[in-house]
Amino acid sequence: MNNRRRLIAALVAGGLLVAVAAVGIIYLVIFPGSSPQKLALSSPTPSTTGSTASPASTPSAGTWSVTTGSQAGYRVREQLASLPAPSDAVGRTTAVTGTMTLAQSANGYSVTAATITVDVTKLTSDQARRDQRIHSQGLESDRYPTATFQLITPIELPATAASGQAIEVSATGALTLHGVTKTVTIPIAARMTGSKIELVGSITFPFSQFGMTPPSIGGFVTVQDNATMEFQLLLGQSGA
Repeated sequence: MNNRRRLIAALVAGGLLVAVAAVGIIYLVIFPGSSPQKLALSSPTPSTTGSTASPASTPSAGTWSVTTGSQAGYRVREQLASLPAPSDAVGRTTAVTGTMTLAQSANGYSVTAATITVDVTKLTSDQARRDQRIHSQGLESDRYPTATFQLITPIELPATAASGQAIEVSATGALTLHGVTKTVTIPIAARMTGSKIELVGSITFPFSQFGMTPPSIGGFVTVQDNATMEFQLLLGQSGA
């Protein structure tokens, strides 16, 4: 009897291993192991590589608006059973709107207000099945169609920020995601010229911080607990 039980247990274990292996093969076929690079500042043009800016290239105070070429999205690590997936799952959208107010200050510039809105129903990745899943799981974008960030604390920028060189700043504000609002601080790489401001940043947080449950596909393919929100914003002077 003991031998029979051991045989049955071995057959069951073997069956589970075959099932997991089959799911793994299906996963690698459906979700191949490649993902876009992390967002980064675009390469500067020759006119922005100098250490100082000419008066004509100095950004003007006023309202700046998100323009074409901006994008935002997510980056998460999928997991197959107990094994990590070969790459990050990345979804992005260009459905980004918003404005930023730039003022001159004693030491240079100050960002006094900013509001950014992302239509998360438009997020797309390299897999339609994944995109459909987040409409009802995780982000639940059908229920919570937008994500917003509103600046709370002004950002002080040195006068050299107008030189066209990349600078590092932090933006503290209210991030609303999945219907939950939290105060967060996002590290941002920025570059300013007379006609364009570019901002690139990301923040990583546990799904639970915004009341979300990591998506799952059949219990075999899951998402690890942390998610990264990333963005690249191009802003132009409103009315220019």
